[in-house]
Amino acid sequence: MTRREAREQAFLLIFEKSFREESMEEIIEAAVEARAIREDAFSTAVACGVCEKRGELDALIEKNLINWEKKRISRVALSLLRMAVYEMKFISDVPVSVSINEAVELAKKYAGDEESSFVNGVLGSVARQEEAAL
Repeated sequence: MTRREAREQAFLLIFEKSFREESMEEIIEAAVEARAIREDAFSTAVACGVCEKRGELDALIEKNLINWEKKRISRVALSLLRMAVYEMKFISDVPVSVSINEAVELAKKYAGDEESSFVNGVLGSVARQEEAAL
């Protein structure tokens, strides 16, 4: 499985979690059993990491929203934002530009151009803020 496929699979798991109370591990197990996804270390690590760090990720996302509130963001966009911000902060071998680009491409596929522009803008702001903090 390519990184792009694993990232898309992680996004689908994170998105599914936004509808369900079960743990991410239970969601992954059910998805593998149903053959909806394949077992993959990267996608599992990202999906579980997003769940573990959700509060921190959401705080960073909210800090970078301009004239928006988190509750107005679609579940697709919020799932992509969480995933990309997680990668940007916690996965050192993925360049920030790759995290942003992959999230934008997934937004185009699952949500459309308007959402992809929104995702790009928020992630660009997060990237600039994180770079300034270094």
